[in-house]
Order: sequence, then structure tokens, then C-alpha cells
Amino acid sequence: MPEVEFDKSINLDREAEILKVLGHPIRLKIVAGLMSQSCNVKKIWECLGLPQATVSQHLALLKNKGIIEGERDGVAVYYRVTSEHARNVVTALIGDDFCATPPA
Repeated sequence: MPEVEFDKSINLDREAEILKVLGHPIRLKIVAGLMSQSCNVKKIWECLGLPQATVSQHLALLKNKGIIEGERDGVAVYYRVTSEHARNVVTALIGDDFCATPPA
């Protein structure tokens, strides 16, 4: 078997951080849902059936890691995915046909 060489000069810290953040099922669902549309926190917690505080904590982490951004519209903040790396990871995991709304 041929010997394999690894490139020590490649820095994959950002990719590893994205994988850590997306490693939680709730955060993965949030990012997957936000890939198709921007949503406010109320819509997200209603769709996921989770307490508002839980969703807000996950959104804060995603925002701090640069995966999503929030845009204020009056009193509501609408979140959207801004990290192309995160989009690529989620697409690789679940495909690009993922729909945030479950079939009826």
C-alpha cells in the first residue's frame, strides 16, 4: 500500500469550529431551516416546538460563531445564514432539498 502524506500546513480550525457548532441537532435544524428563508425567533421556536429561551441560546451561539446574522425589523430580529462554509456542510449532510416545513 502506498504511503500517504498529510499536509501539516493546512489550517482547518474554522472548519472544525463549524462542525462543533453544527454538531448539536437543534443548531443543525435551525441552520437548515434558515438556509431557505429568514425567520424571527418566534417562528423558529414555534416550528421546532422548543422553549423560546432554548432557541435564543442556540441562535446566540450561531451568531457569535459567524454562522448566522440577525437583521432588525421593528421589534423583531430576522435571522439568516451568512456562512458559506456552514451552508456547504449542511448541504453535504442533508442535501439541498431540505425543507424547513414538514410535509402535511
